[in-house]
Amino acid sequence: MTQTERNKSQLDEEEQREKRAKPEIASLGPGEREGSETMKSSIIHRHPLSILLVVLALVVLAVFGYFVWLVHFHPYESTDDAFVDARSFSVAAKVSGYIADVPVSDNKHLDMGSVIAKIDPRDYQIALDQAIGQIGVARAAVSSANAQIAAAGAAIDEARAQQASSAAALQYAKDENERQQELVKSGAGSEQAAQQAASTLRQGQASYAQSQAGVTSAVKNQASAEAQKASAIASLQQAEAQAEAARQNLDYTTITAAQPGRVVKLSGSRGQYIQAGQAIAMFVPEEVWVTANFKETQLADMRPGQPVDLTIDAYPDHVLKGKVDSVQPGSGTAFSLLPAENATGNYVKVTQRVPVKIVVDDWPKDIAIGPGMSVVPTVTVRPRS
Repeated sequence: MTQTERNKSQLDEEEQREKRAKPEIASLGPGEREGSETMKSSIIHRHPLSILLVVLALVVLAVFGYFVWLVHFHPYESTDDAFVDARSFSVAAKVSGYIADVPVSDNKHLDMGSVIAKIDPRDYQIALDQAIGQIGVARAAVSSANAQIAAAGAAIDEARAQQASSAAALQYAKDENERQQELVKSGAGSEQAAQQAASTLRQGQASYAQSQAGVTSAVKNQASAEAQKASAIASLQQAEAQAEAARQNLDYTTITAAQPGRVVKLSGSRGQYIQAGQAIAMFVPEEVWVTANFKETQLADMRPGQPVDLTIDAYPDHVLKGKVDSVQPGSGTAFSLLPAENATGNYVKVTQRVPVKIVVDDWPKDIAIGPGMSVVPTVTVRPRS
């Protein structure tokens, strides 16, 4: 059998199958088929309202079916406007100096307390030694003031004892002067004895006044010594504060990691002079999450705690599990540097996006994940029926 005959045989078989599939149409002649089409057209013309109602019913049924599917069979919300986020910060020096050592490299993971860089500590060690010396001087001054206070107290006791002695001598001189004056008046005593008694009285008065002045001087000396002690104590506290500041500056020469994470964009190098506050690296903590900017129309059923499936664009084979942590109370533009001002005459409504924080249950350890990497989260906002 030739190829042409085989093709003709296949065409004949296809025509026979079509005739068997449509026996009624195939059995009709040309005039009958035209009559059938005319009959269908007349039915549409005779019952247009019924046909319209049927079409509307089909449309309503389709819309209803779509919403049923959306509510019961598609309980998800997803977005491609999402990325890995973290509270990255710059690592800066607190003191100035030359960098003596940088024991880390770029992108290295560090534990809390690990050394990132060291600044030459010699100048700060000298400052600490000087501050410690000032503490010794201040303590010596406090001890000297204590000794002066003790000596002033002893001087006060001595002056008061002398005052008591002079008071007794003065009282005796007064009594003796009175007796001699009475004897002179009665003619039983001599004028010389009366004069001597008066002179002794004046001497006693002078001695008593001198002892009073001595007591006053000793008390003032004690007050002066106490003031010197207070000044010495203040100097001691100042010296201790300076020593503490010097000790802290010495500690600041060693720059360490405040928490576990990775060092990126390391710019400090050995021998470089850096100023206080100058950044030498960026630090990315271990704690990272996903910030997903959902449309505000997707938030109706979104709540904290709902499960999330996440796919990172860089690693599409890794499907991560997480949950919604929180929804920002406001759109992203409301907290931007230049918030949108809608009180204008040419306002156009735009669907806003709201940041949603998503935490991941367990980040994979065998791949590098960091801030800025694109993520596609899918949130299960309603339980599947």
